[in-house]
Amino acid sequence: MKTNLELADACHAPAESIRSCAQCELELDPKLQVGLIAALRNPAHFGGQCKGIKLLETHISFVLLTGTYAYKIKKVIRLGFLDFISLAARRFYCEQELRLNRRFAPALYLDVVAITGSVEQPQIGGSGPVLDYAVKMREFPQEALLSNVLERNALTTDHIDQLAAIVAHFHRDIDVAPADGPFAAPDDVLQLALANFAEIRAVTADAEERPDLDQLEMWTRSEYALRREMIAARRQGGFVRECHGDLHLGNIALVDGALTIFDCIEFNDRMRWIDVMSEVAFTVMDLEHRGRRAYAQRFINAYLEQAGDYGGVAVLRFYVVYRAMVRAKVAFLRAAQLADGDAKAASQRDYNDHLRLATEYAMDARPAVVITHGFAGCGKTTLSQILLERIAAIRIRTDVERKRLRGLGARDSSRSSIDSALYAPEVTRMTYDHLSRLARTVVESGFTALIDGTFLRRWQRDMFRDLAAGLRVPLVIVDVSATEATLRERVRQRAIAATDASEAGVAVLEHQLRSHDPLGSDERGAVVTYDGELPLSHPQLKMPSAASWTNLAPPQSPSLHDPLETTQIPICRNGSKKGTAELC
Repeated sequence: MKTNLELADACHAPAESIRSCAQCELELDPKLQVGLIAALRNPAHFGGQCKGIKLLETHISFVLLTGTYAYKIKKVIRLGFLDFISLAARRFYCEQELRLNRRFAPALYLDVVAITGSVEQPQIGGSGPVLDYAVKMREFPQEALLSNVLERNALTTDHIDQLAAIVAHFHRDIDVAPADGPFAAPDDVLQLALANFAEIRAVTADAEERPDLDQLEMWTRSEYALRREMIAARRQGGFVRECHGDLHLGNIALVDGALTIFDCIEFNDRMRWIDVMSEVAFTVMDLEHRGRRAYAQRFINAYLEQAGDYGGVAVLRFYVVYRAMVRAKVAFLRAAQLADGDAKAASQRDYNDHLRLATEYAMDARPAVVITHGFAGCGKTTLSQILLERIAAIRIRTDVERKRLRGLGARDSSRSSIDSALYAPEVTRMTYDHLSRLARTVVESGFTALIDGTFLRRWQRDMFRDLAAGLRVPLVIVDVSATEATLRERVRQRAIAATDASEAGVAVLEHQLRSHDPLGSDERGAVVTYDGELPLSHPQLKMPSAASWTNLAPPQSPSLHDPLETTQIPICRNGSKKGTAELC
């Protein structure tokens, strides 16, 4: 009986017809493919300008880096979530990869090329029987990957904000799954999540792994039961879309100075047609895993502010745990493919780290309601940005939501005056009702809701006091102050810059100063005060010792470090002296 290689050598049909010619179809087995990859490491196959080949290997692909181009070849492999066994399948998924990734990286994804010749003497794009297919890409330095940018501490807050905006705009524009279509039905979402546990158990015989996996699987089933109706409602509401599917930092790069997303999931439609919040959760989880909790919080908040999808917070925790388990599974499967050594040990550590992160996210839920209080220009929004990163809060900005309710973007001008249009009393009441509903969703999802607004009227503060009491969670009022001269100057400068969502000018400030309701003595027990005059140089908030704050601070795992230096920012409680070096 002839081998596949002998059959292919005997066939002279063009590459285009291989899929329809059973005798000509060359089906490499994994061992032969390894031989092919070894042969392709000869630079001579890639032209005279190629001086060397670097091989990257994942659990499902080989990537050959030539210095100018990268060639990605799918492994001959079948797993629970993909099937690359046949040549026809590998060609199809190469074409899918090209089509899908051109949505966000058209300059990187160039072509699908055939690999012809023989295993020992392959040719890229030659004639004759096809051995395999590769996606041809423009190569960029591996140092450009955001995972590597972060490792050398070169990832900035601007990068995080830009990434959030890119993802939000991508999600806004991509195809929406039909509500009655085949993707992301609630039971399918659960099955994908449970498959992670099954696929790990199928490979391991280690009984010590079982308790952790069992505990997380139980939590996944329980959380799914709690969120099932919301998962179904979001599918009906158009939040299931043809996403990237694998949005971690290793699939984002700085190319020509611009953030570029690449390498989406092409091999499994169910993993790509997902709730947009599942996509966002992957990036959040990856930043957390890499020890950058502040960046994770900044990213999710910037995304929500852009997209307005605060209802998605209800499923965020479920999807973060799911995504951590996806990466745990990938690391586990990769470790199983490797011989004993440093690479295998690194994959095993990666598996354990992701498993630990999934456990932390599943078990850590300490919600609260935090509101800011202060006049226009006092620095509430600046402080709330620091707070959301330190206490793992979801921030809701009054200025942004007030405009969103009227179909305006955050920086669109409404040309409203005092007590009219956006600032009419009935609109203000409607805005605060809306904020209260959003805050309830955030808190009921297990997160702290941080509402950034003036809260100068007693009825506004009472609304959120009652919300916190009804939900049985702590209430904190962050009171930010500055001199009237400072307030006026900041408001003037902000109006000139026209880069903020707030439209509060000097006239609005003067109205606030005349008509506000001072904090009552019965509110003081919930108040934390901040001197908004003090500079925020390289801001990083050290948590106060007051119980109302320490109860909100998420525990830091020993494996998760904070990349920024701690800067002491004066926050005092219950009338303590402002401007102290220590936080009260």
